Amino acid sequence: MGEARNVAEEFVEAFNAHDEARLHSLDREDVVFEGPGNVKLMGTDATTEYAMAWIHAFPDARMTVHNTVVGDGWAVQEFTFEGTHEDTLSGPGGEIPATHKHLSGRGVQIMKVEGGKIADVRLYFDQVDVLTQLGIMPATVGATA
Repeated sequence: MGEARNVAEEFVEAFNAHDEARLHSLDREDVVFEGPGNVKLMGTDATTEYAMAWIHAFPDARMTVHNTVVGDGWAVQEFTFEGTHEDTLSGPGGEIPATHKHLSGRGVQIMKVEGGKIADVRLYFDQVDVLTQLGIMPATVGATA
């Protein structure tokens, strides 16, 4: 269990340091990644590029982990992502030009660690919340019954 926790913590440290080489080194060559927007990636280059897209778009990007649960080679982290959107963010729906707005959103990532490296990642966050905070999607006025 310690290995999964250590690798998950190292991922967050590398992300917060914006250390592309270190992020790349944490993944197995055959790593599989799934994220919101039907994002499905395979391989260290693709997964590192995904993380770096967020770092480039949010140059002050930072993850703060609130809870970690580990077991049987898996680590689950509940986190908050914060940053200011200063450059284009490429995503499954296309490119989002810089809005210069601050984003603070909660998410969960689930990592399978094998042989000291990340083998599988599943990332969950509220896309509507992200798009609303960036001003791309209007805030909901209220629910109707």
